Amino acid sequence: MTLLLQISDPHFGTERPRVVDALLSLKETMQPDLIVMSGDLTQRARRAQFQAARAFVDRLGATPTLIVPGNHDIPLFNVFARVFHPYANHQRVFGRDLEPVYESPELLVIALNTTRPYRHKDGEVSMQQIRRVAERLERATPAQLRVVITHQPVAVTRAQDEANLLHGRERAVPRWARAGADLIAGGHIHLPYVLPLHDTFANLPRRMWAVQAGTAVSTRVRGEINNSVNLIRYEHAAPGSRRAVVERWDFAEASGAFALVTQHDLAFDEARQACETS
Repeated sequence: MTLLLQISDPHFGTERPRVVDALLSLKETMQPDLIVMSGDLTQRARRAQFQAARAFVDRLGATPTLIVPGNHDIPLFNVFARVFHPYANHQRVFGRDLEPVYESPELLVIALNTTRPYRHKDGEVSMQQIRRVAERLERATPAQLRVVITHQPVAVTRAQDEANLLHGRERAVPRWARAGADLIAGGHIHLPYVLPLHDTFANLPRRMWAVQAGTAVSTRVRGEINNSVNLIRYEHAAPGSRRAVVERWDFAEASGAFALVTQHDLAFDEARQACETS
């Protein structure tokens, strides 16, 4: 069994210390094999906020962690920095790689930088990124869970969120499906849900799922949904047998801890089928 912890939109600068401590406790209890932070680490991309985000990551310990920027991680009010050095503060604390990849016998996780300095908050995936991800997915093994990380969502559950959809998704999702992707995970709208992309996009050649996370530790919660993270459990028991469960864990004010709220059992198609249709 492989366990992936998805943390999104912590917005350091607006974090709740009590929730931060509870999330660290959850991590220690669950001992995930990989942690993914899918953007908006900071509220306004300031140095002190990135330092707080770095301190949090350091407290996660030795667990491998993939980190990608969100639109809030690019300066908003400092126009010079936004145009000429949009990722300077991010790269100062997290390194130069804005699109890290993690691979193990049971996981292939490909992170994409979907932010654009010329857009206010919208995200975009380029043709070059689409091709590069597809080529990497096509080299995955049949045993691996294949995950693509984008900050902005490729599918939404409510009409009012459609303005937040990732630009270029119409080309990206079918191409990645043909290449064998299983999940596209993101954040941005602080709304956790799981959607079958094979029902949302016409004529996808295989089953593929959108997995969205809420805001992990910020005061910027949405509606009645409190701070929230996802745990993804994956098992490759035998050839042709792959299963995953996406668990949503919300912070409970009464107990001061994260608690399991919902879980989704995901079914996948065979890797061989995906290769035959690509």
